Amino acid sequence: MQAARGALALAGAAVLTLSACGGGDPNLIRLRSTGAGPDAFSVVPQRPLEMPPSLNDLPTPTPGGVNRTEPNPQGDAIAALGGNPNAARGIPAADSALLTASTRYGREEGIRPELAAADEQFRQDNRGRLLDRALRNTTYYQAYGSETLNPQDEAEFWRQRGRQTPAAPPPGQ
Repeated sequence: MQAARGALALAGAAVLTLSACGGGDPNLIRLRSTGAGPDAFSVVPQRPLEMPPSLNDLPTPTPGGVNRTEPNPQGDAIAALGGNPNAARGIPAADSALLTASTRYGREEGIRPELAAADEQFRQDNRGRLLDRALRNTTYYQAYGSETLNPQDEAEFWRQRGRQTPAAPPPGQ
């Protein structure tokens, strides 16, 4: 009886050890639906149907194409931030001063792929403990906790150096 319990415990430990060796994308935040129902994050509501002032204003139907009621999250976000969703991609001429100021010390052309590779490596190195992975717990805050800034401490840091912090609350609040 005692030997059977020991063998069972050893088998359980072996299964847990092997399950921890699984590869794949090291997602630190688990936003995947685990149930059989629809994924709440993938459901996007359609715009309401509306009658145009004239039926001649309706575009020609395009089978398989988009229609007027389909959402356009990227275009909606651009419009909400004051941009023109129908403008050509790229940096608008109105933002040239901002672009000049932000790149006044130069810029690195391949920074995005370099940062993506560095973050992938960081997530691989900080996948969480065995039970976190086995139980699919979120390990995002554990992994990135040391990189989090405290806004009050940062404001105080810059105030002590004589810098203005107009967006921060006054000291002592």
